[in-house]
Amino acid sequence: MAFSTLTFENSHSDHSSTEKSPVSEDVPSKEDSQNGLPLGKDIQKIINTARTSPAPALGAWLMSGLTACLMWASFTPLDIGPLGWVCLIPLLLLVRIPRKTRFMYSAIYCSGFLFTLVSFQWMRLGDPTMYIAWFALAVYVAIYFPVFVVLTRTAVHRFHIPLPAAAPVIWVGLEYMRAYLLTGFSWYYIGHTQYRWIELIQISDITGAYGVSFLVVLLAACFADLVPASLMRRFKLFPMKLNTEEQSMDQTGLKHIIQTAVCLSLFFAVLGYGYVRRSQAAFQEGPRTALIQGNFPTSVKHDPGEWRSIYLKHQILMGAAVRYQPDLIIWPETMFRWPLIERNGKTNQELQKIAPEIPLEKWNEPSVRKALSNMSQEANAALVIGLDTIAAGDSKVKHFNSAVFVRPDYGLVSRYDKVHRVPFGEYLPLRDTLPILQYFTPYGASFGIDPGQHAANFEYQNWNFAPIICFEDTVPHLVRTMMNQSFESDSAGNSVDCLINLTNDGWFHGSSELDQHLITAAFRCVENRTPMVRAVNTGISAVIDGDGMIIEPDVFIDGDNQGRTTFVNAKTGRWNKSMNAVVIDTIPLDHRTSLYTKYGDWFAGTCCFFTLFVFFMALLTLKRKPVTVKS
Repeated sequence: MAFSTLTFENSHSDHSSTEKSPVSEDVPSKEDSQNGLPLGKDIQKIINTARTSPAPALGAWLMSGLTACLMWASFTPLDIGPLGWVCLIPLLLLVRIPRKTRFMYSAIYCSGFLFTLVSFQWMRLGDPTMYIAWFALAVYVAIYFPVFVVLTRTAVHRFHIPLPAAAPVIWVGLEYMRAYLLTGFSWYYIGHTQYRWIELIQISDITGAYGVSFLVVLLAACFADLVPASLMRRFKLFPMKLNTEEQSMDQTGLKHIIQTAVCLSLFFAVLGYGYVRRSQAAFQEGPRTALIQGNFPTSVKHDPGEWRSIYLKHQILMGAAVRYQPDLIIWPETMFRWPLIERNGKTNQELQKIAPEIPLEKWNEPSVRKALSNMSQEANAALVIGLDTIAAGDSKVKHFNSAVFVRPDYGLVSRYDKVHRVPFGEYLPLRDTLPILQYFTPYGASFGIDPGQHAANFEYQNWNFAPIICFEDTVPHLVRTMMNQSFESDSAGNSVDCLINLTNDGWFHGSSELDQHLITAAFRCVENRTPMVRAVNTGISAVIDGDGMIIEPDVFIDGDNQGRTTFVNAKTGRWNKSMNAVVIDTIPLDHRTSLYTKYGDWFAGTCCFFTLFVFFMALLTLKRKPVTVKS
């Protein structure tokens, strides 16, 4: 894909081949004994070839490799956020040069693959079979780097769009595509590197996290456009013989001054908006919530012999939380290991036809409902608990990854079934068409869960909660949809007060995935002006307010008795992970409204439209101009 698009390059990149030769036309004509060409014509051909030859590949490897290294360092585990502002500058220099270097797109793809392979290394920790998925995802995401460069070069050199205008639009357009293609992967957006700069990320309630990415790339493109050509020559980005356009790149004119002023004005406008929006926050105390965090690797979770130990550990942690009288207690995803059985009004005859392998008495087993109801009554608090649901459908038994809502007064009153499944982790794409894909998952032939059909609204006292499970909190458009569906399903027409995320990150053994998952989730809070509480097996459980601030909790209970008093390690400044703990805090309710929740991805969608416009216009106007050799 990356290399087929190289024909988008502006034909004027090679126009130097038509320049007049300083060699005299009447050079003596001798026959070369090896190629049979007249000596004068042979020399002329060598000179013209030298003029039209691109720069060597070294500069492209240096620039794209530098971007890969800086970009990796800007994300977790190093998490050096300021590098996010400069990491794309070397890559953008490859956009600026009129003529591409040798093997430029090969260098860009390989460097992008290096970044994605190292950044996604946590995927391999789930199971040995996940090495293939890790490699495949890295191969796929790396494609976006050369595609970004070729489309931006097309916009800049063919359609004469300024680099600071073209680069952020195309980058955001590609991020938006990545959120949807192949079920979507909304991780590692360049804007996520700025999660600590709370004022800056407030623009997300208008544009989504894409707006932060836009601003970061805008400033990087502005700075890249100011890099002197003399420095670029030192990096071997220019050929030996410069054409007129390349010679004029050292000139800084009024255009550069104006575009720099515009870029800086936009930056300060976004920052000013952030300060204004934060000043408008009038958080009100909501329900007191306890987040129960066990520490169980996934291998233990799937061992029925360990189910009782998992249950007892969560009961002990919940008992420690009850002393602080929470209104709401949350367990992580699937940490109540006994499944909820739902017959859904089916008769015994229908059940025998649908699932003859399941004894009829199992469908009437009330123990799970009773256990959950008793837990809620003993704690005198509502519970949101993650478990598996086995439900009778019209033609088969369905298996859901669920969050159940249990009240002390009514027992189990509602259930949410996960809508957005993880490919190869929760279902197998093309199972019947390509059976070989079975080898890419750690599960057996019967593996897979069914998708839920809609969002849920958990109502308790005067509060409304919208549950989401696992990686659903990383998908911007999905969370927005959940917010709107929960609002529509509320009988009184009340908006959602809080998002509840139940997650099991026990697959990833305390890796940087836990940090990046939390960071990505924080942007959903800003986008929708709604706080979120996250109960996460192995961590990192947290309360996030409507500004995207990850809050230091009122009460932290170290379930391992190691003397820790917070999730933040005092020595390293990083989050503690892989631990048993309880987080207790009052949810800060946010009554501000969000344009993003109302209008969705209008901004990123517009960028995507222009990105596709550049792509198709380049195809329609493509004219391949052959190199001419003057005799």
